[in-house]
Amino acid sequence: MKNKTRLFGLMLIFTLFLSACNLPSKNVEDTASTAAAQTVEALLGVTPSAGISTPSLTPLPIPFTLTPIPLAAVSFTPVVTATANCNVAQFIADITIPDGTVMTPNQAFVKKWRVKNIGTCTWTGFSLVFDSGDAMSGVASKAISTLAPGQEVDLEVSLTAPSAVGGYRGYWRINTNENALVPIVNGNQGKSFYVDIKVQTGATATSTATTTAATPTATATPVSTFAITSVSFTSSGGCGSFTAIAEITTNGAGTVNFHWIRGDGATVPVPPALVFAAAGTQSVSISWSTTSTDNDKNWFDIYIDSPGNLQFGRASFTCP
Repeated sequence: MKNKTRLFGLMLIFTLFLSACNLPSKNVEDTASTAAAQTVEALLGVTPSAGISTPSLTPLPIPFTLTPIPLAAVSFTPVVTATANCNVAQFIADITIPDGTVMTPNQAFVKKWRVKNIGTCTWTGFSLVFDSGDAMSGVASKAISTLAPGQEVDLEVSLTAPSAVGGYRGYWRINTNENALVPIVNGNQGKSFYVDIKVQTGATATSTATTTAATPTATATPVSTFAITSVSFTSSGGCGSFTAIAEITTNGAGTVNFHWIRGDGATVPVPPALVFAAAGTQSVSISWSTTSTDNDKNWFDIYIDSPGNLQFGRASFTCP
């Protein structure tokens, strides 16, 4: 009986031992879970307390220093160009041989033009040069004397009319000492001036008379050639309203054809001809309303187309 009781007790102890090994302790499991949760919360959600300092980011030093490189100094040298109004001429008038002058075949003549240096540069080494058209045996070029700004010069060339009947025109220009064309205000196409003539053969009539008795010979009284003996000028008015008066004197009866030349190159209407019944003096006048202060151009000349093909002048004024 005792042995059975002892065996039962041993089996009971063994059973309890096995139960203790297979069933984990609840207290141990709860303690481990709580510790893990607290660790995650501390890492993700807990704000550091005031006592804990937050590390600051300090920029790493740059291992080199940027030194500005100075730009090279750039200097601009202006390009030298010709002054637009350095070399400029103005055609003033035909002094001899007006356009359409009638010549006989092979007739020699001298053509003369008056021009003015209206540029800012002095003409030195300039030349009168044949440009185009009919050369009429003229030279290819001819030197022009030194001419300062504002001065005038008469350019002339010796020519010969062609032998054939017809109209002829030759163009001439002015070249610089570097063979450059000088623009010409009031010139043909702004670059030249010309000589224009007509060649005609003269008609000669010959008559033969038969007489049986001596015929008295009439002695012709010499007749002087009609001509202008003088032209004098006076002026009146001034800035704003200027009047030029010319006193034209002739040596006899005849007709005087003339025109005015104004300093600014403007075209002036041709006045009516003056008819002289005998030697004497007649007055002509012209007015100009201007306030121009360019006194080098404030003047009038008078050109006698016939007789003589001569230019007289001038009446000038100032406009301060």
